[in-house]
Amino acid sequence: MTRIVFLNGDYLPADQAKISIFDRAVNFGDAIYEVAGVLDGKLVDFGHHMQRYFNSLDKLEIPSPLSQQQILEAFRKLIELNRLDEGLVYMQVTRGVAERDFVWPQDIEPNVFMFTQPKPSVENQAAETGITLASTADIRWARRDIKSVNLLAQVLAKKAAADAGAYEALMVDGEGCVTECGSTSFFIARGDLILTRPLSTDILPGVTRRAVVELCTKHGLRLVESRFTLDEALQADEAFISGASSYVLPVVKIDEQEISGGKPGELTRQLRQIYIDYARASLL
Repeated sequence: MTRIVFLNGDYLPADQAKISIFDRAVNFGDAIYEVAGVLDGKLVDFGHHMQRYFNSLDKLEIPSPLSQQQILEAFRKLIELNRLDEGLVYMQVTRGVAERDFVWPQDIEPNVFMFTQPKPSVENQAAETGITLASTADIRWARRDIKSVNLLAQVLAKKAAADAGAYEALMVDGEGCVTECGSTSFFIARGDLILTRPLSTDILPGVTRRAVVELCTKHGLRLVESRFTLDEALQADEAFISGASSYVLPVVKIDEQEISGGKPGELTRQLRQIYIDYARASLL
Protein backbone atom coordinates (compact mmCIF):
# COMPACT_ATOMS: atom_id res chain seq x y z
CA MET A 1 0.00 0.00 0.00
CA THR A 2 1.30 3.46 -0.92
CA ARG A 3 2.03 5.53 2.17
CA ILE A 4 0.10 8.80 2.27
CA VAL A 5 1.69 11.83 3.93
CA PHE A 6 0.53 15.35 4.79
CA LEU A 7 2.21 18.47 3.39
CA ASN A 8 0.78 21.95 3.98
CA GLY A 9 -2.82 20.78 3.92
CA ASP A 10 -2.54 18.21 1.14
CA TYR A 11 -2.57 14.41 1.48
CA LEU A 12 -0.09 12.97 -1.03
CA PRO A 13 1.73 9.75 -1.89
CA ALA A 14 5.06 9.90 -0.04
CA ASP A 15 7.11 10.11 -3.25
CA GLN A 16 5.22 13.23 -4.35
CA ALA A 17 5.81 15.30 -1.21
CA LYS A 18 8.65 17.79 -1.73
CA ILE A 19 10.13 20.73 0.17
CA SER A 20 12.43 23.48 -1.13
CA ILE A 21 16.22 23.35 -0.81
CA PHE A 22 15.83 26.87 0.60
CA ASP A 23 13.68 25.71 3.49
CA ARG A 24 15.37 26.79 6.73
CA ALA A 25 15.00 23.26 8.10
CA VAL A 26 17.39 22.14 5.34
CA ASN A 27 19.90 24.98 5.72
CA PHE A 28 19.80 25.64 9.47
CA GLY A 29 17.82 22.88 11.17
CA ASP A 30 15.36 25.69 11.93
CA ALA A 31 12.36 23.53 12.75
CA ILE A 32 10.64 21.57 15.49
CA TYR A 33 8.96 18.17 15.48
CA GLU A 34 6.52 16.18 17.55
CA VAL A 35 5.79 12.45 17.70
CA ALA A 36 2.55 10.95 19.00
CA GLY A 37 2.01 7.26 19.66
CA VAL A 38 -0.82 5.31 18.03
CA LEU A 39 -2.50 2.36 19.72
CA ASP A 40 -5.59 0.55 18.45
CA GLY A 41 -5.80 3.14 15.67
CA LYS A 42 -6.09 6.03 18.14
CA LEU A 43 -3.72 8.65 19.56
CA VAL A 44 -1.97 8.21 22.92
CA ASP A 45 -1.82 11.22 25.28
CA PHE A 46 -2.50 13.68 22.44
CA GLY A 47 -3.16 16.71 24.67
CA HIS A 48 0.23 16.57 26.38
CA HIS A 49 2.02 16.13 23.06
CA MET A 50 0.29 19.30 21.87
CA GLN A 51 1.40 21.20 24.97
CA ARG A 52 5.03 20.37 24.18
CA TYR A 53 4.49 21.15 20.48
CA PHE A 54 3.21 24.65 21.15
CA ASN A 55 5.89 25.27 23.80
CA SER A 56 8.65 24.36 21.32
CA LEU A 57 7.20 26.66 18.65
CA ASP A 58 6.86 29.50 21.13
CA LYS A 59 10.48 29.21 22.27
CA LEU A 60 11.67 29.48 18.64
CA GLU A 61 9.12 32.20 17.72
CA ILE A 62 7.58 30.07 14.98
CA PRO A 63 3.82 30.58 14.57
CA SER A 64 1.84 27.36 14.40
CA PRO A 65 0.43 26.83 10.89
CA LEU A 66 -2.37 24.68 12.33
CA SER A 67 -4.63 24.76 15.37
CA GLN A 68 -4.70 21.85 17.80
CA GLN A 69 -8.04 20.73 16.35
CA GLN A 70 -6.65 20.84 12.80
CA ILE A 71 -3.65 18.76 13.90
CA LEU A 72 -5.96 16.22 15.54
CA GLU A 73 -8.02 15.94 12.37
CA ALA A 74 -4.89 15.55 10.20
CA PHE A 75 -3.40 12.90 12.52
CA ARG A 76 -6.64 10.94 12.46
CA LYS A 77 -6.89 11.22 8.67
CA LEU A 78 -3.34 9.91 8.22
CA ILE A 79 -4.04 7.01 10.58
CA GLU A 80 -7.13 6.17 8.54
CA LEU A 81 -5.49 6.55 5.13
CA ASN A 82 -2.50 4.42 6.14
CA ARG A 83 -4.58 1.87 8.06
CA LEU A 84 -2.29 2.29 11.06
CA ASP A 85 -3.21 0.27 14.11
CA GLU A 86 -0.06 0.66 16.19
CA GLY A 87 2.93 2.95 15.72
CA LEU A 88 3.38 6.70 15.58
CA VAL A 89 2.56 9.92 13.76
CA TYR A 90 5.47 12.30 13.09
CA MET A 91 4.92 16.03 12.51
CA GLN A 92 7.52 18.66 11.61
CA VAL A 93 7.06 22.42 11.38
CA THR A 94 9.81 24.41 9.66
CA ARG A 95 10.21 28.17 9.86
CA GLY A 96 9.73 28.26 6.10
CA VAL A 97 11.46 29.11 2.85
CA ALA A 98 13.73 32.14 2.42
CA GLU A 99 17.06 33.15 0.92
CA ARG A 100 19.81 31.68 3.06
CA ASP A 101 20.50 34.16 5.87
CA PHE A 102 20.92 33.53 9.56
CA VAL A 103 18.32 36.19 10.40
CA TRP A 104 14.89 35.17 9.12
CA PRO A 105 12.55 37.60 7.34
CA GLN A 106 9.45 38.76 9.18
CA ASP A 107 7.00 37.66 6.48
CA ILE A 108 8.15 34.04 6.31
CA GLU A 109 5.45 31.34 6.40
CA PRO A 110 6.00 27.99 8.14
CA ASN A 111 5.80 24.64 6.37
CA VAL A 112 4.29 21.58 8.02
CA PHE A 113 4.46 17.91 7.08
CA MET A 114 3.38 14.68 8.75
CA PHE A 115 3.73 10.95 8.20
CA THR A 116 2.96 7.67 9.96
CA GLN A 117 5.22 4.77 10.89
CA PRO A 118 4.06 1.33 12.06
CA LYS A 119 5.83 0.10 15.17
CA PRO A 120 4.87 -2.53 17.77
CA SER A 121 4.75 -0.97 21.24
CA VAL A 122 2.61 -3.24 23.42
CA GLU A 123 3.79 -6.60 22.06
CA ASN A 124 7.45 -5.58 22.07
CA GLN A 125 9.95 -8.40 22.52
CA ALA A 126 12.37 -5.97 24.18
CA ALA A 127 9.96 -5.74 27.10
CA GLU A 128 10.59 -9.43 27.80
CA THR A 129 14.31 -9.60 27.13
CA GLY A 130 15.31 -6.13 28.31
CA ILE A 131 17.59 -3.73 26.45
CA THR A 132 21.25 -2.72 26.65
CA LEU A 133 22.68 0.79 26.79
CA ALA A 134 26.08 2.17 25.86
CA SER A 135 27.23 5.36 27.60
CA THR A 136 28.35 8.31 25.47
CA ALA A 137 29.34 11.91 26.12
CA ASP A 138 26.40 14.32 25.85
CA ILE A 139 27.58 16.86 23.25
CA ARG A 140 24.19 18.39 22.43
CA TRP A 141 23.37 22.10 22.40
CA ALA A 142 22.22 23.86 25.56
CA ARG A 143 18.46 24.03 24.80
CA ARG A 144 17.53 20.38 24.90
CA ASP A 145 14.09 21.30 26.26
CA ILE A 146 13.10 22.40 22.74
CA LYS A 147 12.11 19.50 20.48
CA SER A 148 14.10 20.81 17.55
CA VAL A 149 15.31 18.83 14.54
CA ASN A 150 18.94 19.50 15.48
CA LEU A 151 19.61 15.84 16.20
CA LEU A 152 23.12 15.24 14.86
CA ALA A 153 24.56 14.68 18.34
CA GLN A 154 21.87 12.07 19.00
CA VAL A 155 22.54 10.47 15.61
CA LEU A 156 26.22 10.10 16.49
CA ALA A 157 25.44 8.83 20.01
CA LYS A 158 22.94 6.23 18.80
CA LYS A 159 25.30 5.10 16.01
CA ALA A 160 28.10 4.64 18.55
CA ALA A 161 25.71 2.65 20.74
CA ALA A 162 24.64 0.49 17.79
CA ASP A 163 28.29 -0.12 16.88
CA ALA A 164 28.81 -1.30 20.46
CA GLY A 165 25.91 -3.73 20.09
CA ALA A 166 23.59 -1.71 22.33
CA TYR A 167 19.93 -0.86 21.83
CA GLU A 168 20.23 2.80 22.87
CA ALA A 169 22.74 5.44 23.94
CA LEU A 170 22.95 6.70 27.53
CA MET A 171 24.25 10.26 27.50
CA VAL A 172 26.47 11.63 30.24
CA ASP A 173 27.27 15.31 30.86
CA GLY A 174 30.67 16.86 31.60
CA GLU A 175 30.18 16.33 35.35
CA GLY A 176 29.67 12.60 34.95
CA CYS A 177 25.91 12.78 35.51
CA VAL A 178 23.39 11.03 33.30
CA THR A 179 21.10 13.33 31.30
CA GLU A 180 18.89 11.00 29.22
CA CYS A 181 19.10 8.52 26.37
CA GLY A 182 19.46 9.25 22.68
CA SER A 183 15.72 9.44 22.04
CA THR A 184 14.17 8.34 25.34
CA SER A 185 14.05 9.33 29.01
CA PHE A 186 15.99 7.33 31.62
CA PHE A 187 15.17 6.13 35.14
CA ILE A 188 16.95 4.04 37.75
CA ALA A 189 15.65 2.33 40.88
CA ARG A 190 17.45 1.76 44.17
CA GLY A 191 15.32 -0.45 46.32
CA ASP A 192 11.82 1.01 46.08
CA LEU A 193 13.09 4.52 45.17
CA ILE A 194 12.94 5.60 41.51
CA LEU A 195 15.22 8.39 40.29
CA THR A 196 15.16 10.47 37.11
CA ARG A 197 16.90 13.71 36.16
CA PRO A 198 14.88 16.88 36.92
CA LEU A 199 13.38 18.89 34.08
CA SER A 200 15.53 21.79 32.88
CA THR A 201 17.11 22.93 29.64
CA ASP A 202 19.41 19.88 30.00
CA ILE A 203 16.78 17.34 28.90
CA LEU A 204 13.68 17.04 26.76
CA PRO A 205 10.40 17.12 28.70
CA GLY A 206 9.31 13.66 27.62
CA VAL A 207 5.55 13.19 27.42
CA THR A 208 5.85 9.54 28.46
CA ARG A 209 8.29 10.62 31.19
CA ARG A 210 5.68 13.06 32.52
CA ALA A 211 3.08 10.29 32.63
CA VAL A 212 5.45 7.88 34.42
CA VAL A 213 6.27 10.51 37.07
CA GLU A 214 2.57 11.17 37.70
CA LEU A 215 1.66 7.48 37.65
CA CYS A 216 4.30 6.72 40.29
CA THR A 217 2.66 9.25 42.61
CA LYS A 218 -0.81 7.92 41.83
CA HIS A 219 0.17 4.32 42.55
CA GLY A 220 2.19 5.01 45.69
CA LEU A 221 5.61 4.44 44.13
CA ARG A 222 8.42 6.65 45.46
CA LEU A 223 10.01 8.79 42.75
CA VAL A 224 12.50 11.62 43.18
CA GLU A 225 13.71 13.92 40.41
CA SER A 226 17.43 14.17 41.12
CA ARG A 227 20.72 14.13 39.25
CA PHE A 228 22.76 10.93 39.48
CA THR A 229 26.06 9.78 38.05
CA LEU A 230 26.85 7.07 35.54
CA ASP A 231 28.50 5.12 38.38
CA GLU A 232 25.24 5.28 40.34
CA ALA A 233 23.33 4.07 37.28
CA LEU A 234 25.73 1.14 36.95
CA GLN A 235 25.00 0.18 40.55
CA ALA A 236 21.20 0.50 40.25
CA ASP A 237 18.89 -2.34 41.21
CA GLU A 238 16.76 -1.65 38.13
CA ALA A 239 16.77 0.78 35.22
CA PHE A 240 14.36 1.59 32.41
CA ILE A 241 13.67 3.97 29.57
CA SER A 242 10.44 5.63 28.49
CA GLY A 243 9.28 7.03 25.16
CA ALA A 244 6.27 7.57 22.93
CA SER A 245 6.77 4.37 20.94
CA SER A 246 8.71 2.30 23.48
CA TYR A 247 6.44 3.02 26.47
CA VAL A 248 8.48 1.62 29.39
CA LEU A 249 11.32 -0.78 28.57
CA PRO A 250 13.62 -2.49 31.10
CA VAL A 251 17.38 -1.96 30.90
CA VAL A 252 19.36 -5.11 31.72
CA LYS A 253 22.88 -3.93 30.87
CA ILE A 254 24.79 -0.64 30.74
CA ASP A 255 28.19 -0.85 29.08
CA GLU A 256 29.60 -4.06 30.58
CA GLN A 257 27.56 -3.95 33.80
CA GLU A 258 24.47 -6.13 34.19
CA ILE A 259 21.45 -4.46 35.80
CA SER A 260 18.84 -6.41 37.79
CA GLY A 261 20.80 -9.61 37.25
CA GLY A 262 20.57 -9.22 33.49
CA LYS A 263 16.79 -9.57 33.37
CA PRO A 264 13.80 -7.19 33.62
CA GLY A 265 13.03 -6.22 37.20
CA GLU A 266 9.63 -6.53 38.85
CA LEU A 267 9.26 -2.79 39.49
CA THR A 268 9.86 -2.04 35.82
CA ARG A 269 7.40 -4.72 34.74
CA GLN A 270 4.81 -3.22 37.07
CA LEU A 271 5.37 0.29 35.72
CA ARG A 272 5.16 -0.88 32.12
CA GLN A 273 1.74 -2.40 32.69
CA ILE A 274 0.59 0.67 34.62
CA TYR A 275 1.67 2.86 31.71
CA ILE A 276 -0.01 0.66 29.07
CA ASP A 277 -3.26 0.89 31.04
CA TYR A 278 -2.83 4.68 31.17
CA ALA A 279 -2.09 4.84 27.43
CA ARG A 280 -5.29 2.94 26.61
CA ALA A 281 -7.31 5.22 28.87
CA SER A 282 -5.85 8.31 27.15
CA LEU A 283 -6.73 7.24 23.59
CA LEU A 284 -8.33 9.91 21.43
